Amino acid sequence: MSEHASVCPLDCPDTCSLTVTVEHAKIVKIRGSRANPYTAGVICTKVAGSYPEWVHGPGRLQTPLRRIGAKGEGRFAPVSWEEALDVIHERVTSVIAAHGPQAVLPLNYAGPHGVLAYASMDLRFFHKLGASLLDRSPLCGGIRTQAWLGTFGTTPGIAPEQVRHSKLAIAWGNNVTWSNLHLTPILNAARRDGAKIVVVDPKRIKIAEQADMHVALKPGTDVVLAWALAAELERRGAFDRAFIERHVAGFEEFMAGARRYSVADAARICQVPEAQIRQLAEWYHTLSPASISVGNGLGRNQNGGSGIRAIFALPALAGKFGVAGGGLVNGAGFVFPKTPAKLQRPDLLPSGTRTLNIVDVGAHLLDPTLSPPIKALFVYNHNPLVVHPDQNRMRRALSREDLFIVGCDVVMTDSLAYADVVLPASSHFEYDDLYAAYGQHWLQRAEPVIPSQHQSLPNTEIFRRLAARFGFTDPIFRASDAQLMDDAMDGADPRLGGVAPSRLPTDRATAMTVGGEPAILFKNVFPKTASGKVELASEYLEKKYGSRLPTYRAYETRFPLILITPASDERITSTFGGLKAGNVTPPLDMHPDDARARGLADGVRVRVWNELGEVHLPLRITDEIRPGVLCSLKGAWMKTTDNGQTVSALAPGHHADICGGACYNDCRVEVAAL
Repeated sequence: MSEHASVCPLDCPDTCSLTVTVEHAKIVKIRGSRANPYTAGVICTKVAGSYPEWVHGPGRLQTPLRRIGAKGEGRFAPVSWEEALDVIHERVTSVIAAHGPQAVLPLNYAGPHGVLAYASMDLRFFHKLGASLLDRSPLCGGIRTQAWLGTFGTTPGIAPEQVRHSKLAIAWGNNVTWSNLHLTPILNAARRDGAKIVVVDPKRIKIAEQADMHVALKPGTDVVLAWALAAELERRGAFDRAFIERHVAGFEEFMAGARRYSVADAARICQVPEAQIRQLAEWYHTLSPASISVGNGLGRNQNGGSGIRAIFALPALAGKFGVAGGGLVNGAGFVFPKTPAKLQRPDLLPSGTRTLNIVDVGAHLLDPTLSPPIKALFVYNHNPLVVHPDQNRMRRALSREDLFIVGCDVVMTDSLAYADVVLPASSHFEYDDLYAAYGQHWLQRAEPVIPSQHQSLPNTEIFRRLAARFGFTDPIFRASDAQLMDDAMDGADPRLGGVAPSRLPTDRATAMTVGGEPAILFKNVFPKTASGKVELASEYLEKKYGSRLPTYRAYETRFPLILITPASDERITSTFGGLKAGNVTPPLDMHPDDARARGLADGVRVRVWNELGEVHLPLRITDEIRPGVLCSLKGAWMKTTDNGQTVSALAPGHHADICGGACYNDCRVEVAAL
């Protein structure tokens, strides 16, 4: 039995360091390590409990497979790697000959977050092939990222450890207990020292139970609440006029919109008490340092970018930047010395290559007017049938008999059941990678702790072999994983201490500081916008999305209830969904008032429906969720339902105000007993 250092690569901002116990080349135990001071030996129960089964359980893909049944049926026969690559080459080159290379599309997202497994050799391959580009960010974090870029540019906010110094800490749309675990003890420690903790969320999440205030607003109205806070702060004389004059662009334009909403207006639209808004404004005025942590959840509606931008404006207006514990706990990804162009080689792309929004892939696959049509699809690091909005549309798209699908994953997923060829991928415990988090400021590296299982291969090796089979002979397609890691980061960055990225230590994380100190916006890092200021009226967002300023649009349909689908404590999006712990049907949370109006009792099975689909769920009546809003956790697999539909079947396919982002929380439904 031996112990090894590793890192959790899943789609979570914390990116925990791990200690993995191995016996006879099998993982038998996983616990947190202290290699990363931020995660400090603490990991979530789903990682500790589910990883061994995920890596070694019956769902693990062992060999390449070729489909022998109908699409979606899940019947496959084992084949050799050579045969699988030959089939892929034959079918894809046939597609290119008939329709051109843009008829090929990679459909991948954020299964693993290691820089190599996420986007390295695979993108070199697709860029050289000339395949259609995929804009991946709109599916989840892109709305928040684009809002940050439009307001501050490519500069980081404060590290989450800084919240320890805050006297007011606001978790806005951020379920820290499940999705940002290590911020929880920091918030609790700050509160023990007298800080006020505020949670803004339609549901009384766990951290809200200990908070000084829980603002249970109506989903999609965050921009109105932030505007009203800005206007109320101005009325109270709480603005830092000197800071605004020196460091803020677009102040009058932004405030012209904010002043249209009084506290009374916001209380009516957001459906929260006026007293809460006034109290929150008073605290934000009088308590410093003040920090805000903005999650992805509040961005998942048609006003999502506007809501986040209006929140990002608050510390600039009130002068909350420049001190430890002050400002925004966002933008962590910009603290790392990434060199994506060197790693991914977009220079290989033919000019004029189109870009498709990941949110629209289902629609594009079914669009008879799309030219060229998508005829070959590579699905990897992703489970689109479970994750994408409008699930039934995606199901119809993947069922196309004329669509050649290559699937690649660690385990057989619901989506891979539609593939023509399935390739077995190694888990991150079986290869080298670098990990640059999106929620904290520590760079980590991990090495294999077990050999590649069965016939699986790392993503990098899979795409090396594909490149070779397609005749790509340039040395960049033979680059080793060590070379790829060195291409992924600027090795000359002084924070690496002269150590090549591929040789960074695995027993300790590397601090991404600024001159040896934590990054603090307006102390040692500054906006990297075109103006060099905080842009409340954004030229960047105006050019890219026609969204110079935040806006608000009410969203109503004939369906009366809003369904939100936040993260689960059993899964990371859909990862672990096929395991025992993830096989339970998620309940539907409903407020007692809404249940009473429909004659529903706790524990009954209900049908939840709209014009897109219908899902059958057990009902949980609770006042944790506000009236008019329902909650059911995302990421459950098809085996948890009796009709082959999960909550993604109900999510609309329209876009948010920026980034073309997905609008899961614009889902409107009705509920009745089965």
